[in-house]
Amino acid sequence: MHYFSVISVALIASFLSLQVQAQADPAQAQVKVTQILKTTKEWDGSPLPPYPSQNPEITILSYEIPAGVRLPVHRHPVINAGVVMQGNLTVISESGKELVLKQGDSIVELVNQWHYGENKGSEPVKLIMFYVGEVGVPLVVKQE
Repeated sequence: MHYFSVISVALIASFLSLQVQAQADPAQAQVKVTQILKTTKEWDGSPLPPYPSQNPEITILSYEIPAGVRLPVHRHPVINAGVVMQGNLTVISESGKELVLKQGDSIVELVNQWHYGENKGSEPVKLIMFYVGEVGVPLVVKQE
């Protein structure tokens, strides 16, 4: 199975319970699938790098970033994508490009490019991130 298919299945599965429409007769209940994201590019328009050819590893993390917190400058050696579940998050690249995300927005993070995120809002940011990495490769590297 292609690794993008694996992450797509993970995204769909994680949100499937939110998409089921309960009806009086369970036999008539229908599953609704909504595509959240499909892309070949990072949020700044750069093309995604190739997937690892050996030892692929999928990681799903849930983050909660308190109001007013700025994350350290970091980079991701692996492809990752996510969805903001609550709040607003501003992501700033080393070149100064900014992306403002709100609840329900999705992101494909920059790979091997320095950037940081900041919660400029008054409520915590909650997001779920899906990492398509390789065994032994870190998900995040902080700038020293």
